[in-house]
Amino acid sequence: MNLLEKRKVSSTKDRLLEAAEIEFALGGFDGAKLADIAKRVGIRRPSLLYHFPSKTELYKATVERAFEQLGQTLGFGMSSSGTFRDRLQAVTERFSAFLEKRPFLARLVIREFLSGDGPGRAILLSKVAPLLDFVETFIEGEGRELVRGSLPIRAAIMSSVSNILLKNASGGLQEALWGSGDHSWTLTRFVFFEKEV
Repeated sequence: MNLLEKRKVSSTKDRLLEAAEIEFALGGFDGAKLADIAKRVGIRRPSLLYHFPSKTELYKATVERAFEQLGQTLGFGMSSSGTFRDRLQAVTERFSAFLEKRPFLARLVIREFLSGDGPGRAILLSKVAPLLDFVETFIEGEGRELVRGSLPIRAAIMSSVSNILLKNASGGLQEALWGSGDHSWTLTRFVFFEKEV
């Protein structure tokens, strides 16, 4: 059973977006081939072009969909019940779980961070910055008295995000480099709080 079958994606368009996420993560925008994406879904290239008229349109839809889903995941964590600490933990753990289920997305994001001129750079900037603003506003508004006094909030968020992204993008190296288990919340907690809250 392949990755797409495991995720039980229903519509052809959704399956194409899932396959594109994998192919773009593996080969980047330039290296990914529409024929390979179509083959992964079990259709031919002309059928893919019926749904997405160009590689750029498919790439844009792939990245935008992923960040929309991530935004929803983070929003659910922030709006959950509990203390600020509980909700920050929910956000951290949801982000980590989201990428654990989608390791190819982690690779795709890192690939675009490293690319100086890829088509996804503008998309990532337009999607990542608002997500960071969203989380930063949440922390500034509801947890400022609890986090380290001089902590640069945005940099601390990026430290936690980078760790989770790199871990999930590392594939078979994950356990050898990070050890077993998910320690994202433990690390985030130590970055943000001077004492246990």
